[in-house]
Amino acid sequence: MRRREFIGLLYGAAAAWPLAARAQQPAVPVIGFLGSDASAWSPWTAAFVERLHALGWIKGHTIAIEYRWSEGRPERVAEIAAEFVRLKVDAIVTNGDAAPTVKRATAVIPIVFVLANDPVGGGLVASLARPGGNATGLSNQQSDLAGKRLELLREVVPRLRRLAIMANVGFAQAVLVLGEAQAAARTFGLEVAPLEIRRAEDIAPAFEALKVQVDALYVVGDALTAANRMRIITLALGARLPTIFNTRDYVQAGGLMSYGPNYSDQFRRTAELVDKILRGAKAGDIPIEQPTKFELVINLTTAKALGLSIPESFLLLADEVIE
Repeated sequence: MRRREFIGLLYGAAAAWPLAARAQQPAVPVIGFLGSDASAWSPWTAAFVERLHALGWIKGHTIAIEYRWSEGRPERVAEIAAEFVRLKVDAIVTNGDAAPTVKRATAVIPIVFVLANDPVGGGLVASLARPGGNATGLSNQQSDLAGKRLELLREVVPRLRRLAIMANVGFAQAVLVLGEAQAAARTFGLEVAPLEIRRAEDIAPAFEALKVQVDALYVVGDALTAANRMRIITLALGARLPTIFNTRDYVQAGGLMSYGPNYSDQFRRTAELVDKILRGAKAGDIPIEQPTKFELVINLTTAKALGLSIPESFLLLADEVIE
């Protein structure tokens, strides 16, 4: 063999070695992560990845995560679910809003949902103890907490007589929470004005359609309201309405107060469920978990802007006071 041919062969072989090495490397598991809003979810995705890391899954090395965001649009959820099925991901993590659509897209890929309002009542799983099928996850007990939120709201707004409740009536689980909030309001003798929305364009007209003067606004949290939280908060402040939500990100954006599960903790526990599935457990055999940490957050700047005087005893109860 001539020298030039030998050198060419040698360089060709050297160039092929990395490709061969890469081809021999085992494929890492891929998680399809479907959320509603990248900005709002950023602290929760960080908590999720941090817990995965602690469990031995290193993003980019021993596991890959494909993030997709629906921005509160149902049609986008269906598109992303179909994409994950085409990609043949090993598990899909999503919220309770999107989980029904994802379940319709696949009966094979394990689904782990977080922030589900009522997974049994909403038809996501057969029971909390034995979910069945290909889904498991965490409930955020929105329905069960409606009465507690109204108790807290009445402490801050003692004049509360008429309550507006905003809910995405196109989402079955939000309708369940709306019903619980209405029932809780009746026990307190409150008159309720429902603000029914189905899309972002319905939010402003819902405020304009109020036929009676209301004293406060209760927002049922879901992907649609989360993606449009600034619009809702701006309109509520313009109407000088105290607001209560299910999670702190609304309060950080200018809402008055929130009470609900600690979502970062929920996402850490979601990572633990994903870990079990990647190590061989079947999603349908893993019981649905309930929240263990709850938090009360209040925005004192918003309270002052609304002319509300928050009792010192109430501030001492808060897990976080934003000033």
